[in-house]
Amino acid sequence: MWTAENRGRYERRGQRYPSDLTDEEWALVEAHLPRERRRDRREVLNAILYVLSTGCQWRALPKDFPPKSTVHDYFVEWHCDGTLTRIHHALYAEARKLAGKEPTATTAIVDSQSVKSAEKGGPRSMLPATMRHLSVDTLGLMVGFVVTPGDMQDRDVAAPLLKVVRKMFPSLARAIADGGYQGKATADEVRVEAKIPLEIVKRSDMAKGFVVLPKRWIVERTFGWLGRCRRLAKDFENLSRSHAAFIILAMIRLMLRRIVRLRCA
Repeated sequence: MWTAENRGRYERRGQRYPSDLTDEEWALVEAHLPRERRRDRREVLNAILYVLSTGCQWRALPKDFPPKSTVHDYFVEWHCDGTLTRIHHALYAEARKLAGKEPTATTAIVDSQSVKSAEKGGPRSMLPATMRHLSVDTLGLMVGFVVTPGDMQDRDVAAPLLKVVRKMFPSLARAIADGGYQGKATADEVRVEAKIPLEIVKRSDMAKGFVVLPKRWIVERTFGWLGRCRRLAKDFENLSRSHAAFIILAMIRLMLRRIVRLRCA
């Protein structure tokens, strides 16, 4: 909530731009970045986070950042070589530890979000929307995701997504989803592919007014967190891999700030 305390956290006074990494945040990611000496890695990452936070075009980067072509090259390289994924995994374990949880998740909550497509080129140009299929733990931290064209049904993505999550987190014991994933065929596929039961939490037609459904609100909150990054307000990317990279970066950004805040508490 926008309390006076939270407003102070988001102002990030003393930074050149609010999206810039603090010294404490940089210390958490520095060891996971390839040790090139071609460019200041911190400035490159600050530039990428600036694009993520503000939603600006690459060519609209302020002149005090490295050239936009250099920044974009690093953005592609760090995603394709797995650097962003390694940073995400390291921060995920640390964030759960500071929250008093085990390093690996036991419950996955699954849902999807439709995002309008703005890019007119590429293979997805005929589709009006992109789907983000997200799996989160009980803290709302992402454990897996898939980006698909807007015509993919939730139930068709559930098993492949949870199979990947289960491989990464063998401790996973169950998955929770809404009515869009219901059906015996989907439940059986998840049980066979991911080897976990799929629990459907339905909205009650008997309830009057707004009712918070168990666990389902957690993934909706995570979609809200992603929405704080303006680059993710729409799908501006020509390639799905670029959209996926920005999702990972958004969660890295969130966990960096959370970890620093919890350590200082």
